Amino acid sequence: MQLMTEGSAAGGGLRERKKRATRAALTEAAVRLAAEHGAERVTVEAISAAAGVSVRTFFNYFDTRDDVFVLTGAETGANVRKALLAASARLSPLEALREALTAELAEAEQRHELWRLHGEVLRAAPHLLVRVLAAHLADETELAEAVAERIGPGRGAAPPGTSHEERRKALDLYPRVLAAVAVTAVRVSVDHWCARQEERSFREVFQEVFALLAAGLPAPPPA
Repeated sequence: MQLMTEGSAAGGGLRERKKRATRAALTEAAVRLAAEHGAERVTVEAISAAAGVSVRTFFNYFDTRDDVFVLTGAETGANVRKALLAASARLSPLEALREALTAELAEAEQRHELWRLHGEVLRAAPHLLVRVLAAHLADETELAEAVAERIGPGRGAAPPGTSHEERRKALDLYPRVLAAVAVTAVRVSVDHWCARQEERSFREVFQEVFALLAAGLPAPPPA
């Protein structure tokens, strides 16, 4: 889920907010440099300089250069899962997930240029796309586990300490499908809005995507 937004950094103390701001600055610098010069030509030194930090600071946040292009903040996924579990019991799982994602994407329109550039970088660098897809699959499994926890025991939430593959296999079909659909809905909403943002707000596009899902994806009327 490409959900890293400035809104993700709103909570926590000053130290945590500074850490998230530094991480966001490094990510943005990397994406902009890669979009201009090509990802293969961008070095850790160049990214660090553009973000105004040292190379040592870069490696405090990322293990490798390629990790900076994943663009998914761990706190974002945690925020979504927490909101999903805390949502009113009156909401269906789909509705609860929609509300959780809407809250985390509240400032999405301020990040549209970065998301657009990130998409261009990935299309030009397949090895980075593979890294991003792997990260999204891990996020998807964790989201499915939260869905399973919300809808009740026996839905496949695995005990702590099990591997990613074991956790994925333990999940029932419904939580896996819902999580996968939600991740895809975010991606499609972002892609569609970035290409046609003059027509409607991101929130309107995002809400329509979930309305289509809730209605069972009926075929549109003839043009």
